[in-house]
Amino acid sequence: GYTSIVGAGTNATILHYIENVAAIADGDLVLVDAGGEVAGYTADITRTWPANGRFSPTQRHAYELVLAVQKSAIDLVRPGATLEQIHNHCVRGLTAAMIELGLLSGLVDDRIADQSFRKFYMHGTSHWLGLDVHDVGPYLMNGAARPLEPGMVITVEPGLYVAADPSVPSALHGIGIRIEDDILVTADGYRNLTAGCPKEVAELEAICTNAD
Repeated sequence: GYTSIVGAGTNATILHYIENVAAIADGDLVLVDAGGEVAGYTADITRTWPANGRFSPTQRHAYELVLAVQKSAIDLVRPGATLEQIHNHCVRGLTAAMIELGLLSGLVDDRIADQSFRKFYMHGTSHWLGLDVHDVGPYLMNGAARPLEPGMVITVEPGLYVAADPSVPSALHGIGIRIEDDILVTADGYRNLTAGCPKEVAELEAICTNAD
């Protein structure tokens, strides 16, 4: 449905990396953002996994923090909720994760207020999905965030991106993680349209091992 984004190592920290000129190295995380298209409607899904089949302890810790934020954000999807609420939830969860990992220090509220979290999470959490990967539709109504309604389809895609930077722990350099699912708003909550694509650590490692 769109140009695939495939980045490994430091290239996974580049949001729309499409050059595909670097070899994947042992120990890299591989980030693939690629969605198929059926009958004119596009998917938009991202998964991240270890190139060598096993997350390092630091990679696993970071990945599980992002995954927990993503899963809790998906659980917020229901009629009446807003993309703003979902994004703010992810910003809070990811900022706490950054502090836990040593990327930031201090209090979560302070790091949100000074926007320092944006160094490692610089994009929105959700967008409309449909005939286009970033489908048309207003995000605001009467100056306020538009409430979700049954039948809408959105993405939920928190991420963590750590380029090589002497100010952060070296074990985190080159870690790029995004986990993205396509979520249909239903009358009583949501349906995860991409739930069949594995994202748990054990599932990913088992798939990589079996592929060998």
